[in-house]
Amino acid sequence: MYDVVIIGAGITGTMLCRKLSQYRLKLAVLEKENDIAEGATMANSAVIHVGYDPEDGTNKAELNVKGAQQYKQICKDLHCAYKVTGAYIAACGAEEEASLTVLAARADARDIPYRTLTREEALREEPNLSDQVTRVLDFYITAVVYPWEVANACMEVACQNGAELHLNAPCTQITKEGDCYRITTPKGTFLTRYVVNAAGVHAEDIHNMIGKAAWHATPRKGEYFVLDQDVQPIQHIIFPVPSKEKGKGVLAIPTVYGNTLIGPNSDFLDDPDDNGTSDSGLAYVRTNISKTLKNIPLNRSIRTFAGIRPTTTNPDFIIEEVKDAPHFIDAVSIESPGLASAPAIADRIIEILSQSLKLEPDSSAVMTRKKPVVLADLSAEERNALIRENPAYGRIICRCEQISEGEIIDCIRRPCGARTVKGVKKRVRPGMGRCQGGFCEPKVVHILARELGISPLEVVYDSPDSKILQSENRI
Repeated sequence: MYDVVIIGAGITGTMLCRKLSQYRLKLAVLEKENDIAEGATMANSAVIHVGYDPEDGTNKAELNVKGAQQYKQICKDLHCAYKVTGAYIAACGAEEEASLTVLAARADARDIPYRTLTREEALREEPNLSDQVTRVLDFYITAVVYPWEVANACMEVACQNGAELHLNAPCTQITKEGDCYRITTPKGTFLTRYVVNAAGVHAEDIHNMIGKAAWHATPRKGEYFVLDQDVQPIQHIIFPVPSKEKGKGVLAIPTVYGNTLIGPNSDFLDDPDDNGTSDSGLAYVRTNISKTLKNIPLNRSIRTFAGIRPTTTNPDFIIEEVKDAPHFIDAVSIESPGLASAPAIADRIIEILSQSLKLEPDSSAVMTRKKPVVLADLSAEERNALIRENPAYGRIICRCEQISEGEIIDCIRRPCGARTVKGVKKRVRPGMGRCQGGFCEPKVVHILARELGISPLEVVYDSPDSKILQSENRI
């Protein structure tokens, strides 16, 4: 018997589980994929929006501001990357300048600091702004993170405090049994007093197991270019003026590790699992970035990718106990600014739970995690001392990102550790550099096999059926 079962191990589910793990509760997270943060949390713009954009009176407006204010401390506690870049909202012409006035008024009402820059002032800091840009709002406290790093760190803390994580456990049936719910998965059944539906693009399927949803899932795909670290055409996040038709539009985003993201487009999907890129989608990004920026070297792209946004017919976040299903809580339609809002979304859900669930603080709970070893952050003296203690830190596996064997071993052995090549990549970055794993991936395969006690033939890239090696050849 569980007190709360959370369906979905994205940023919403993991952030909630971490916060709930400070109480004396029996918790479980069920995730249909083979790792944490495999859906919308894995592939997005990674921006901690400060909260000027959502319309007044919405969940998005309230929770975006409250959530963004928590991120700096959360990342400090979890030893996650947090980089303040600032964000330029670039207006092109008088009509868009009028829209900047609306955004500035919202920012004033929400105590969000900003600067208004003329074209000439903005060009001093961002010389690659396009010739069409006439005025800029600079939300200079805007930051970027690595979303999957935060989600993984949250789940580590929760598991250290006694929560359970069950991967490859899609929900196939949910039935009401008295005051509880029975959740059926291929990994077994889970009896729980409360259910939180944080299943992202599949949230409608989960909801409909207990009653027909009043909203309908309308997932959208966004595609991106990733530029090499050697080309850094911007210092700030560059947004066009947002619109109802195009949302936040095509952005340029400096990442925490020096790459630049360019994207996304926004195409509605029939298949909620279609995360492949397309010629037309990337062409749209290529064309539309020119509205706000010039001299963007897309020929220096080292990768393209696509992410899926869990949008619904309801334009706002849906965070509520289902009317006809007591103790079943939806946390759905968590599209942008869902990442920035996640800490406050968790707080809102905990408020709902506290109305009927006793939340007794657990004095033994630890809400921080041990800092991972990051060789690149150490001084020469610290690095040499570490290598003398453990020579694995002296063996560089990923040349592009300078990742050592010791760091890879650590990420496998940590709570909720990596079990796949992509899992290692998400946690410590081998394969994120210019060669995209061309040099280091075979070495990562063999380290995983050794640490997990399996054959290299059993190592997978991501999903259970994505084996990398098919047979052993002897010459």
